[in-house]
Amino acid sequence: MTVVVAVLVLSTTACSTKQHAISRLEKFSCELRDNSRYYDAQQWERAGYKFLDIRKGIGKHEADYTAEEKAHIGQLEGKCATYMARGAKEGLIDRVKGVWNEVEGFLKGILNGVME
Repeated sequence: MTVVVAVLVLSTTACSTKQHAISRLEKFSCELRDNSRYYDAQQWERAGYKFLDIRKGIGKHEADYTAEEKAHIGQLEGKCATYMARGAKEGLIDRVKGVWNEVEGFLKGILNGVME
């Protein structure tokens, strides 16, 4: 009886741990979808480390995942990569627009000063 209980506890713990890694990836994917467009360089760095940490957790259970779970993990990782690329691109475009607006204002100031 004790052995059966121990086996059940261990299998439940292993299952919840491997599921926890998938849940973290799902949550991270949603976090990137909702927020990555507004990330600054420091937030991108933290996001990169977080992704690596999540991947490390998934890697610990790689042999335990079913084919369906592996496919789901792959889809989530693909979404994360898409959000990271899109967020970085849009963030860069927004920063370039901001700089261009400053340059444009600077040039208008010079021209207005010359015209006076």
